[in-house]
Amino acid sequence: MKARRLQQMALYIAEHKSATMEELQTTFDISMNTVRRDLAELVADGSVEKVYGGVRAKQSVSGFLPYDQRSLKPSHAKRAICSKAAELVHDGDIIFIDSGTTTIHLVEALKDRSITIITNNIEVMMAAVDYPSIRLIMLPGELQRSTHSLTGSDSAAFLSNFNTNIAFMAATGITDSGVTNSIPLEYEIKKAAISHTGRAVLMVTGNKFGVTSLLTYARPTDFDRVITDTRIPSEWITKMGRLGITLNIAET
Repeated sequence: MKARRLQQMALYIAEHKSATMEELQTTFDISMNTVRRDLAELVADGSVEKVYGGVRAKQSVSGFLPYDQRSLKPSHAKRAICSKAAELVHDGDIIFIDSGTTTIHLVEALKDRSITIITNNIEVMMAAVDYPSIRLIMLPGELQRSTHSLTGSDSAAFLSNFNTNIAFMAATGITDSGVTNSIPLEYEIKKAAISHTGRAVLMVTGNKFGVTSLLTYARPTDFDRVITDTRIPSEWITKMGRLGITLNIAET
């Protein structure tokens, strides 16, 4: 599957910092013409850049901290974002909650609602166990320890069977050209969540604006609403309005 190969190739280049054309041809057992076409797409997405004889990972791409390090950062802003997001949910809704540390407090804010949650976020699964009014549907997949999530092509295929009222999405960064993610194995899940929802809501802390990462999984205009905190740069407030995206700024 081409999309899967592109994800694996992007991850390979990121892990090895660079790769030659011949190295990629051998590693992925594909023709040189296929290597050239795949790299052209990755270059266009901003995942890699061309160098003599091959490609290298973009130096401007943001680094990805392990889950434990990210979850230890102050959560006041993330809790405020989740409280604001919970205002959009009503009894009877079917929602998707993305992986990431920004979304993990959303269940607590929704504990009294009679709703269905679909998720691959292990922290969300564990939190929902304590609230009987929440119906929980868990995506299948393989454990991704770096994000405390379940990932894989089966996860995305399973999610595609459902239609949700709202998809609450996370991201590593957001720029003019796209909303990005650092984990290739989550790429297809995020795209499936966006494709099968009535409303897509992006939940990001203010320090994520202007930051890019490994893979672009959506355009800013794919989201009906962006919820963030007071650290959002002023120029991005203007950009959101120009794009016609509703912006909610949660006070911490």
